[in-house]
Amino acid sequence: MSTATEQIDQLIAKLTDWRGKTLAKVRKSILAADPEITEDWKWMGSPVWSRDGMIAVGNAHKDKVKLTFSQGASLADPDKLFNAGLDGKVWRAIDLFEGDVVDERALKDLVRAAIAFNQSKAKKKKK
Repeated sequence: MSTATEQIDQLIAKLTDWRGKTLAKVRKSILAADPEITEDWKWMGSPVWSRDGMIAVGNAHKDKVKLTFSQGASLADPDKLFNAGLDGKVWRAIDLFEGDVVDERALKDLVRAAIAFNQSKAKKKKK
């Protein structure tokens, strides 16, 4: 059985068009945001990034790469990265289409906000 990291590597390698490059860039930004982020492989083929709880799930669709933040509705989004699921009560997503540029600084900030949210939830549970 291969590790989650290896499975994500394989998924990106299989996506030989712009979606593979976009997913690779998103992954690199997420992992660069915090050295303690872990990668998982869930739901029969989805990369998942976590630290003190789930941060985001990445999926390559036919026409987009979707990055869904599990607690996105609770996060400040000053750079307006979220462009999907805006009416949801919990999740928020970033849909990236061919030609879109990933704002790496803004994405890292959003990932760090998700980690801070996860950590604040964990502290409340301990009390």
